[in-house]
Amino acid sequence: QVQLVESGGGLVQPGESLRLSCTVSGTIFSIYVMGWYRQAPGKQRELVAQLTTTGSTNYADSVKGRFTISRDNAKNTVNLQMNNLKPTDTAAYYCKVVAEERLSLRLSDYWGQGTQVTVSS
Repeated sequence: QVQLVESGGGLVQPGESLRLSCTVSGTIFSIYVMGWYRQAPGKQRELVAQLTTTGSTNYADSVKGRFTISRDNAKNTVNLQMNNLKPTDTAAYYCKVVAEERLSLRLSDYWGQGTQVTVSS
């Protein structure tokens, strides 16, 4: 089994920062892509940022220059540093990895349970 555990969400005021972390554990053989998605009430889930094993990054236009995704390979952790937060960033944030499971060698998407970020004055 593969588990993703997220942490770091919370309630902050506009302009403040938060750092989300997601740790992957279980029967993982290789991780190819790590990323963060978010879903606001009544909206579709959208990509926030992702990072490949080659170091390539992709950010949503709405977060460019404010959010930074990083990865700690030794800890199988992906982080999302969120600066200058805005009320429009309020959403549930989900970690996702594209990984090869060790027992089946199957390449699949794995999701975390989500962590809430609320930006409000």
